[in-house]
Amino acid sequence: MSVKIVAFVSVKPGQEDRFVAAAQPCIAASRAEPGVLYYDLWREADGERRFVFDELYVDDAAVQAHMASDHFKAFGLAARDLATARPAITIAYAVAVSD
Repeated sequence: MSVKIVAFVSVKPGQEDRFVAAAQPCIAASRAEPGVLYYDLWREADGERRFVFDELYVDDAAVQAHMASDHFKAFGLAARDLATARPAITIAYAVAVSD
């Protein structure tokens, strides 16, 4: 069953470019992981310092593999110094809907 993750991160003033630069290697490596359907970073339209990670995985095993990856852990360490707080994360599972 597909797994959707949306993570909201608020970044300290003046740290926006550093945050994006720190995220880029993680995004590139994450997109190459087996089981990752997409992995995108967005910036909220009404708040320059709030970013949104939009992720879709084939299943829970792919999520666990991603969270155990070196690039995810490295970005997590870098982001701690740039974010105002821990990310707000929503996890959702696909719902089977008949046509």
